[in-house]
Amino acid sequence: MVAFIVGMNVGAFVCSCADTCDIDLEGVRDGVRDVEVVASSSHLCDDGLPAMAHLIEEYDLDQLLVTTPEPRCQDAIREVATAQGLHPDATAFVDHREGAAWVHDHGEATDKTARLLNARRAGLDHEPISRTVSRDAGDAVAVVGDPETATALADTADVTLIANGEDFDAVDADLDDVTLARGRVVDVVGEYGDFEVELRARVTEDCISCMDCVHEGPDGMVTRAPVDIDPAAPDGEWADCCPVDAIDLDGAERTLEADQVIFPAATGTAKSGQIGLYTGPVDGATIAAVEDLLGGIEKPKHLDLDMDVCAAGESSQPGCNACVDACPHGAVDRPHVDEVSFDLVACQDCGACTSACPTGATTLRDPSNERLAREVETLLDPGEDDGLLGGLRGDDGIETPVVAFVCSERADDALRRYGRLAREDDDLRYPPVLPVRVDCTDTVGEAHVMHALAAGADGVAIVGCGGSCLHSGPDPKAELVRRLDRATADLGLGERVTFLAPDPREPKAFVEELSQFVVELDPTPIPAGDHEATGTVRDDKPNPPFNSHDWTLESVRVVLEHVDPSREVIRGLKDFGWMEVSDACNLTPTCSTLCPTDAIRRTDDADLQFNHEDCVNCGLCEEGCPETAITMHDGLDLSKLPENRDGERWETVYEGEMRNCVRCGKPFASEGTAEHITDAVGELVQGVAPKAEHSIFEYCGDCRAYLLFEEGGR
Repeated sequence: MVAFIVGMNVGAFVCSCADTCDIDLEGVRDGVRDVEVVASSSHLCDDGLPAMAHLIEEYDLDQLLVTTPEPRCQDAIREVATAQGLHPDATAFVDHREGAAWVHDHGEATDKTARLLNARRAGLDHEPISRTVSRDAGDAVAVVGDPETATALADTADVTLIANGEDFDAVDADLDDVTLARGRVVDVVGEYGDFEVELRARVTEDCISCMDCVHEGPDGMVTRAPVDIDPAAPDGEWADCCPVDAIDLDGAERTLEADQVIFPAATGTAKSGQIGLYTGPVDGATIAAVEDLLGGIEKPKHLDLDMDVCAAGESSQPGCNACVDACPHGAVDRPHVDEVSFDLVACQDCGACTSACPTGATTLRDPSNERLAREVETLLDPGEDDGLLGGLRGDDGIETPVVAFVCSERADDALRRYGRLAREDDDLRYPPVLPVRVDCTDTVGEAHVMHALAAGADGVAIVGCGGSCLHSGPDPKAELVRRLDRATADLGLGERVTFLAPDPREPKAFVEELSQFVVELDPTPIPAGDHEATGTVRDDKPNPPFNSHDWTLESVRVVLEHVDPSREVIRGLKDFGWMEVSDACNLTPTCSTLCPTDAIRRTDDADLQFNHEDCVNCGLCEEGCPETAITMHDGLDLSKLPENRDGERWETVYEGEMRNCVRCGKPFASEGTAEHITDAVGELVQGVAPKAEHSIFEYCGDCRAYLLFEEGGR
């Protein structure tokens, strides 16, 4: 099949792995779209390679899409590609075996393989230009209380072993090349390349290790190497034994600098570790990670930032804190109450901050939200009704399309293992979910799920690593699933979202849980293949496309075209809120000034107006209101959207009254504001214009200045 595309010539190659994959090669070929050529072979990585080389040259291909999960086969195909002048990375692979043919029936596997190739093709158009971040660092490593680890690193790093109350006098480890540091750790602050370990000891650095305090002090409460005194050791005359006055029972504090810190017993650190700071059990992988970071690091840049649309706050108001709360690696911080900073070197690409951010201030570079959107839409697109694959989709193909956002770390490995086991055990076959790989399930937020439903998915499964998650813990999406099931129920769709954590050791549990979820799903009323997201609600907004708030709202609007909501206010969507204003409002401009999305304005008629379509529910207006007149409520209120208000985006939430200048007649302040200022400072300025016919607060700024100047002249 040949199709016309712009900019890149793509070829797709389908293999049945020597006829061990029960798929219809012709059916797959008929289902693949938007490529220059699609070809198939029963043994592509062997006798099919010459034909592949010929097609690369004939169609001047720039990119190859190939169905093989086998590393040996992938290497062989890359060799052919590079021999034909292609870049080694110009090959992309699709798992049609463990992920399709070995776990699904013939028709389902054929259908799924074609969809996977189409989705991979769609993703190619959204691969970012490679960018990197770097940081210089030295070789200084501080190890807390672990002499074996200190010894293991001594040949490659400048190691300081912090005692933290331990005595290393009789340890078996060779500490000749290790610097010993006395003291107990109070805190570890800083970042990779610039850590500070705060220590407290009862012996100062003037100590000459004469051992007098060891002999004279309470038994078992003074260490030998390094010399230090237990905080529980009692005072007494023995403390006067030191010939250099190095004993300080009140505690001497000092700071040790290090580029990296290994602190196995640390608590209160980032949820899943911080780059350069290693906590918990130490193994060979820890040692390798430390050595890999010696001297500095250069790594891919994972995030794009647009802080102009950040809702973190201003004017000393804290505002949104979603990204700081979400990051499991300590890579997002608040240096000031109204500022958020990102350590791009410490970022570990989990996407937690991006799915939590409502405005698009932080977004993942790869996979970008737009790339994920296109892959989801392509996976769900049933294609044309004619042809072999169209027939399979109507009969033996995928009947219940479920999008599965799969963590590309341990969850993906578990599913591949299930596929290998299913080759021998038919009981391990599971429903043909449509996988979208993400770096971590932390990447997935309400916008991703709502978009999949708007694109026609019957359900959405978030497939994570469970207890082995490297980022956020055993069930990081339980709260998200709860919220979204509430939202879909309110919309009239019923509950359609689940979180699954495949355990490599218990495949049957996963199969049963997924099968039960799929079989209980009713067919969605939303047609698949009709929706292509823009990720925006209006062209005039400054937020980047596919930010969580706008993308979610766009998807909800698509869903509303096909459902009858059971409620007017849709609960469970965190990025939406509506405003209630009490009579305490004085119409000060604080709320409209603080609002990061310009969803609040004050009119010339002294009315306060609110735009529900643009509000991201950050709470800044409520926090900053000096009269505490604002209450924000969670939820998407359908009645407040412009399409249900004759296109009007602005709603008056408080009707005020303007005060007109008694001299020129110009409105200059709301009555509430003027009265508030009069009550606050009226007595202080009483008599400044004794000949004025009215209170000075009844004149506008220009007339007030003229009045004071006129009286001053007299």
